[in-house]
Amino acid sequence: MDYTIRIGGQAGQGLQTIGAVLGKLFTRSGFQVFTHQDYMSRIRGGHNYYQVRFADHPVSSSRSQVDILVALDKVTVAEHQDEMAPGGIIIYDSETVKEKYEGEMFLDVPARKIAMDTAGNRLMENTVDVGAILGMLGLGLEQLEKLLEETFLRKGREIVDQNVAAARAGSDYARENCGQCAFTVPADASGDGPPARRMLLDGTSAVGLGALTSGCRFYSAYPMTPSTGVFTFMASQAKKHSLVVEQAEDEIAAINMALGASFAGVRAMTGTAGGGFALMVEGLSLAGMTETPVVIYVGQRPAPATGLPTRTEQGDLLYVLHAAHGEFPRVIMAPGTPEQAFYLTGKAFDLAEKYQIPAFIISDQYLADTEWSLDGLDPSRIEYHDYRLRAADLEKLDDYKRHAYTDTGVSPLAEPGASRHLVVTDSDEHDEDGHIIEDAETRTRMVEKRLLKKMPLIREEISPPLLYGDDSARTIICGWGSTYGVMKEAVDDIGGAGGIAMLHFSEVYPFPGTSKFDYLALLGRAKRTICIENNATSQFAQLMRAETGFQFSDHINKFDGRPFLLDELLAKLKALEKSHA
Repeated sequence: MDYTIRIGGQAGQGLQTIGAVLGKLFTRSGFQVFTHQDYMSRIRGGHNYYQVRFADHPVSSSRSQVDILVALDKVTVAEHQDEMAPGGIIIYDSETVKEKYEGEMFLDVPARKIAMDTAGNRLMENTVDVGAILGMLGLGLEQLEKLLEETFLRKGREIVDQNVAAARAGSDYARENCGQCAFTVPADASGDGPPARRMLLDGTSAVGLGALTSGCRFYSAYPMTPSTGVFTFMASQAKKHSLVVEQAEDEIAAINMALGASFAGVRAMTGTAGGGFALMVEGLSLAGMTETPVVIYVGQRPAPATGLPTRTEQGDLLYVLHAAHGEFPRVIMAPGTPEQAFYLTGKAFDLAEKYQIPAFIISDQYLADTEWSLDGLDPSRIEYHDYRLRAADLEKLDDYKRHAYTDTGVSPLAEPGASRHLVVTDSDEHDEDGHIIEDAETRTRMVEKRLLKKMPLIREEISPPLLYGDDSARTIICGWGSTYGVMKEAVDDIGGAGGIAMLHFSEVYPFPGTSKFDYLALLGRAKRTICIENNATSQFAQLMRAETGFQFSDHINKFDGRPFLLDELLAKLKALEKSHA
């Protein structure tokens, strides 16, 4: 069992509400769920859709074929009618869309009339649609009724009861009028046992949860899609977790606020998208020179300039890697799933503090907005060490030098104002005490300390890529970041008989060595190696060639602002295989 429901309409019509409710319902019923959103950069209007895929087996990508299309306007029918799966049904309200469609594919659900008849409120049209979908699938309404109570009880019992009545009426209508519906869905995916307890988590919330679990106490940002989600998540948790969240006047201020907070002694983070990161670059360099720990979340979107503000691309990898002037170490994490986003955010905080460097979480709109079913997260897997010298530790020292030379290049990081010792740093080149210098000898020793001594140690912390599939596969597909899910399902779909495996990099800089896993030998044994990226110039492949000398035999690139869909990637892989046959 594997069905896709797509809700299409204009911004402001409530399609996010319907999609979010369905995602929660299916998850609570024990199904595996994957959702993604496609929306235009406007408050109202335009064509948008919310897609929910649910199955009785793990799913980690979206498909192009749709089983149930909820058309909230005529444009949705025109845009997606050709994408319907065999037996697929389009539901719509002819009164709302001002059109009557004929044929077995269509089911006219008078959602507005039902909402008015049962609840006297047209705002409950969306609840009618959710009920109708459950009716078409032959599912009960118990989980929906619980969810409606959780959502609306604060508004009063009457509102809850009206919504329940609207949902029941929608379900009854679909059951009575959708004779052609042939969907087969178990009541829950757990069979006779209780529904499996899973959580539904998106990439944005996962980064936020990772930051909170890692002890982040300051977050500053200027809103910019798709990074704004992390900003609002952190703001929503501020009181509960004693977190300071500041909306800065721009990104220049945002990163410098975070650096100030970090210098003052707390774990700090900032976030933005590519355009905003351009403004942060001088601050990034300041972090490099002053060895101030900071975590920077960069949500990629299509550029240059404003580009496609609400769409996705993996176009900023080399930009994030090379941004800022001068030479200093940095770490770049590129999670492929919400689960990875949670743990890698924790690792970014740990490495930033341990080595006093900037650490990046580089994501994109696709991962930020997609929701995945997870069995849970384990906060104990996130390491927390306070690497700073606090008051008691400082008082034991006869002398303190912020940038003292050490064997590892890592100097003692003190909390300013916590002792009699003065904590000084400077954006100019400086000596061990943090005071300005210009002599050649000190400059050389400082570069050796903060760059050359640290880099080998940081590289040892980086995990190797994940291999999924047969290690003797003839074909190996390779990617980074948000392409994880669709590549994994492509490997599952083609199967072992096809001799295909996946290599996924989620920790991309410093580029992982081969001492823990000789992935270069693996690639060298393969007949075909294909790098799959959501950009036009194969940025990851360029990085890998520069770091290792390895060159992929083929590339699959997509750069239209949309993510790879499973059917689409499978078709490209099969076409590539055929062309080389």
